[in-house]
Amino acid sequence: MNGEQLGIMDSRTALQIAAEHQLDLVEIAPTARPPVCKIMDYGRHKYEQHKREKEAKKKQRVIVVKEVKFRPGIEDHDFTVKMKNARRFLADGDKVKATIMFRGRQLAHPELGKDVLDRLAQSLQDVANVEKEAKLEGRNMTMILAPRASSGRGRAGQAPATT
Repeated sequence: MNGEQLGIMDSRTALQIAAEHQLDLVEIAPTARPPVCKIMDYGRHKYEQHKREKEAKKKQRVIVVKEVKFRPGIEDHDFTVKMKNARRFLADGDKVKATIMFRGRQLAHPELGKDVLDRLAQSLQDVANVEKEAKLEGRNMTMILAPRASSGRGRAGQAPATT
């Protein structure tokens, strides 16, 4: 049983050959005419398949959306700190949801919030693309930034996943 084809035979003969070699008869392509079977150690096959799936799962990268909250009248230093946090999140391969929270009469001037989000997008244009433009939703204005493909590597040396 070293990979050679045994040709077309009835199932009893194939089962007998498998039993002689203390292996299993496994149906590989049941829809084919005639169905294709393989004589192998099914337990080992299942183990290797599980191992391959586990390895593939390990290489996947889950995209996380991190949120950074601002106010329309944010001071320069606070803006810089939050912008640096957003830059770090983007460098890690995560998306950033920038939210402007309006209180009371601030809602009468949504352009102030839009200016803050535009300033953020401008500051991060070297590492991020605007995935969703600034939009007013209730008392909040949100914008989503995604990391650029050329912004380096993701966490633990993994390439950033694409959506």
